[in-house]
Amino acid sequence: MQRLVRPSDIKGTIKAPTSKSMMQRSVAAALLSDGYTILRNPAFCDDSMAALDIARGLGAVIEINKDEVLIKGGFAPKEDHVNCHESGLCMRMFTPIASLHNSLITINGSGSLLKRPVGMIEAALMQLGVECKTNNGLMPVTVKGPLRGGIARIGGSITSQLLTGLLMALPLVKNKSHLVVDDLRSKPYIDMTLQVLSDFGIEVENMHYEAFSIPGNQKYHARDHCVEGDWSGASFLLVAAALSGQVTVIMLQKKSVQSDKAIVEVLRKTGAVVVVKEDCIEVKKNMLKAFEFDATECPDLFPPLVALAAHCIGITTLKGAERLKHKESDRAVALREEFGKLGVDIRIDGDEMIIRGGQVKGGKVNSHNDHRIAMAAAVTAVAAQSEVIIDGAQCVAKSYPEFFNDMDKITVPSL
Repeated sequence: MQRLVRPSDIKGTIKAPTSKSMMQRSVAAALLSDGYTILRNPAFCDDSMAALDIARGLGAVIEINKDEVLIKGGFAPKEDHVNCHESGLCMRMFTPIASLHNSLITINGSGSLLKRPVGMIEAALMQLGVECKTNNGLMPVTVKGPLRGGIARIGGSITSQLLTGLLMALPLVKNKSHLVVDDLRSKPYIDMTLQVLSDFGIEVENMHYEAFSIPGNQKYHARDHCVEGDWSGASFLLVAAALSGQVTVIMLQKKSVQSDKAIVEVLRKTGAVVVVKEDCIEVKKNMLKAFEFDATECPDLFPPLVALAAHCIGITTLKGAERLKHKESDRAVALREEFGKLGVDIRIDGDEMIIRGGQVKGGKVNSHNDHRIAMAAAVTAVAAQSEVIIDGAQCVAKSYPEFFNDMDKITVPSL
């Protein structure tokens, strides 16, 4: 699907999308709970639907309504194959959960997920008594439990998602577990996991993000749970306002532990007018200047930050580019290529991305089937010199299926 985005004025109030990361974690917790969990303000993006499908395959009974999802928990695998589609979190989170069972279960995926490394899953699970095989470090992954408590050492430099899966599965084993984590990145994502675990009655001791102690023989407690808004998806709307108008985004929690809440800090650095309230944020256009920011702990902010930096006068430097290699695309390279088509000079130097901002031309770009590349191109287009055409724009359904509809609600074409 192609999408044409014209230079536009931004104005209005819009509800933030629901956090797919919190939704997926909440679905896993509901699966592992006895009784009925109600998830309010659910996300129905592709990744969230993948989580719901996997939960069904692993024993949950699920009823989907417009404004809520009812999940009858009970881990009792009905299928020996589950499909994560293109969700990296589903793959790394549900594999340890599936290994709680003593039957052979295969976890597969599709698209870009088939190229993403999974060798760290095999190494971690084998330390905890699971028979685990991969396809030379790639999917599919086959596991046969049961997962045992004990001591394991895992790496955290590439992703924190495997740690999330282990933290969710290990409370259900008989014995206590101790996880040692080397070079953990994206610590706020682990804060999100710990928050969901606490909400569902699970205790984990966090030892400065270097080790985690997990008591065994715990129980998840089903509950009525509201999934919070997504700072990651909302960041695109906030950047659009900073570039070309004013917007209020509601259903964003001021006290959220989501790493992408850092967008507030960055927008203030550029000179945009930002007002943060208890459950919403207001952003207003102002003269924008270049900035420096370390996005190592929030790599999903790279695309909206590039869209922002493209219009900031001067040289912007973003750190953390090494974290972008194993996303839906090699995201650093894709950003450089596609924004280059719009006249934006981007250079990648090791872990740094350097963007020379100023003016953005119109043109035609390709999403690389990466939802965040498509949204970044659309956002930068609102303040471009002419229209931008995005090939493969349908990929926004992975995380934010209503993105273009929401953008339409707050845009008034200026040309």
